[in-house]
Amino acid sequence: KAFTSSLLGILEKEGKVSLDKKAVDYIPALHFYNDEMNNGITLRDMMCHRTGLPRHDFSWYLFTTQSRDSLIERIRYLEPSATLRENWQYNNFMFLTQGVVAEKVTGKSWEENIRERILVPLAMNRSNLSVTTMAKDADASIGYTVKKDSVIKKLDYYNLDAMGPAGSINSSVTEMANWVIAWINNGKFNGKEVIPAGYISQAISGQM
Repeated sequence: KAFTSSLLGILEKEGKVSLDKKAVDYIPALHFYNDEMNNGITLRDMMCHRTGLPRHDFSWYLFTTQSRDSLIERIRYLEPSATLRENWQYNNFMFLTQGVVAEKVTGKSWEENIRERILVPLAMNRSNLSVTTMAKDADASIGYTVKKDSVIKKLDYYNLDAMGPAGSINSSVTEMANWVIAWINNGKFNGKEVIPAGYISQAISGQM
């Protein structure tokens, strides 16, 4: 999620988006539950988990799809449990939506944008954006579960490519350290700005 929001921070510096502009202005197919939400929710609201929407995770986790358009269509049916900016409530759909905004304004997929604008500049060359790719790695991590307190069973990977902007980046401690280095150094890595300093200052300050 921090990668996806940082991508919008990069696009804001380039003049392609405004974080305080309505989300529906960037995605014609995006509709929220009511007009108040349509007319009020900004990119910043989605980034800050303050849209009024609770998680609604069953909508995507149990009813899987490979289509981001399908997930965007579901948002109109997600009922809020608070008014806009009333409460902090975690919601994965709002990070999916940020990724789709980036796709609309750049003409490139979220994956291409993340790879070109963040992973490559940070020398995160082994990091990838899908469990399908990760499964091919010679040293990929595997999850396990324990049955009856003694039987250890290997778990299958769960593919969430469509919801990718909300959490499908797979990396390593070594490469994630480069991401942390950039944040510690006000967005710079090896002397070059990767994440805009102006965005960094906003992202680490109170918003809610």
